[in-house]
Amino acid sequence: MTTLISYANYQLRINDFLATKLKELPINDPTLIEAMRYGLLIGGKRMRPYLAYITGEAVSADLNDIDAVAGALECIHAYSLLHDDLPAMDDDDLRRGKPTCHKAFDEATAILAGDALQTLAFDILANHTFSSNQTISNMPIQVKLIQQLVRASGYQGMCGGQALDLAATGKNISLCELEVLHSLKTGALLEASVLMPAMCSGHVTSEHEKILSEYAQLIGLAYQVQDDIIDLTSTEEELGKPVGSDIAANKSTYPALLGLQGAQDKAENLLQQALQALSRLPYNTQSLADFATFIVRRSH
Repeated sequence: MTTLISYANYQLRINDFLATKLKELPINDPTLIEAMRYGLLIGGKRMRPYLAYITGEAVSADLNDIDAVAGALECIHAYSLLHDDLPAMDDDDLRRGKPTCHKAFDEATAILAGDALQTLAFDILANHTFSSNQTISNMPIQVKLIQQLVRASGYQGMCGGQALDLAATGKNISLCELEVLHSLKTGALLEASVLMPAMCSGHVTSEHEKILSEYAQLIGLAYQVQDDIIDLTSTEEELGKPVGSDIAANKSTYPALLGLQGAQDKAENLLQQALQALSRLPYNTQSLADFATFIVRRSH
């Protein structure tokens, strides 16, 4: 129950923060700002912001600082979904049970809304007044956070993984190749959701940072394995988009390579490894453990 209350409270917190950031923007083009709002605020689990908040709690970071981290992460995630849904990418008509942005508006507006949300992420980090005003490796914390988000979201992370995903469509790839693909496409941004709050704390050792990184990589992979399972086992109502879309797009998935039971076993094994990693940390990591369990046990 405490976890559910915490999750709901943080959802409200990040939604209010993001809505405020959009309201602060001058209205140059009403359609574009509405498309940005549609892509950012129409729903979603807010998993990356929640992970950032509970990591911040665990390492005693200032939650006002985590607002900026969580907001930037969600802007990047939202932009990626707007672009992923486009006909040139995944060609989806539904997202969270509603028309995708390019269906609600048009393709050009969806592209521009994604572009604008991406730059908003870095604007949030660059202009936030962090409580500690600390430097890391002789650089202001804003610069280090931006560096981390660039790695996670660009060629070395999410975008690079998306390119690998597109290149693998219609081909048979190995389990190792699939894991590399998803460690970039999905895992990198989840890892940033843990490492960026750790930076804000100011007292997380390099050893503990490595353990947090290990935990994040494990749950990032578990997230994708479970996503592939859900794509086979959920209803369209639960999923908010057509069931079996990965199969229809002729993509390699964990159930396709391992079988459904094999994929379920892998997800469970990744969960146990993540929990073992947390056990090596000197913080109260119960919320992080609950989050890892949720990743693997969710049905949509």
